[in-house]
Amino acid sequence: MDIKVVQEGLLSQTQTSLQEHLLQQPQKPPKTPAQKAMRKTFKGTAHLAKLLPTGSVLAFQILSPILTHQGECRTITSISLTLGLLTLCAFACFLLCFTDSFRDERGKVRYGMATFKGLWVIDGLSLKLSPEEAANYRLRFIDFFHGFMSMLVFGAVALFDKNVVNCFYPTPTEEAKDLLVVVPVGVGVICSFLFLVFPTKRHGIGTPLSRH
Repeated sequence: MDIKVVQEGLLSQTQTSLQEHLLQQPQKPPKTPAQKAMRKTFKGTAHLAKLLPTGSVLAFQILSPILTHQGECRTITSISLTLGLLTLCAFACFLLCFTDSFRDERGKVRYGMATFKGLWVIDGLSLKLSPEEAANYRLRFIDFFHGFMSMLVFGAVALFDKNVVNCFYPTPTEEAKDLLVVVPVGVGVICSFLFLVFPTKRHGIGTPLSRH
């Protein structure tokens, strides 16, 4: 009985100490609606970037402030170059969805472009796949679907870029500002869901290929 009483006393003291410790910890201040919206915006941007080819996004982020002159776009040439950059990066995102890779007999990774007949090997023109192997890399409807979705995701990422927004829409209204936040996040959520429901098996340029 004495041991049981001691155990109960120790358990009660431990619970009391834990409650006092929790009460002494500083409480986090409640977040304002603006802070919550900003947090969701940044999380959406990070998630959108994962669905895009890294090289295209990196090139866009580097060249965007240069071509737009930090969003000022003083001349027609600056606007034209910015529009050309957006078009080129969007097309690169679309095109890279048709690339695939495989390992040759020496274990070296080879990249190619998917066609209706199979895989056109880019970095090993002398390599030829058997008809059975080539059939696994044929162009399919899912490739066009992923290419189109990648272009939408890149467009959403571009809307988060203040230089691009200031270049084409320097004085947005309050409604437009809300749309510039809601639309990209909405596109990211929808595209993320569709990418999960209809995944691709391709390991294109910029996508790691397993060793097996």
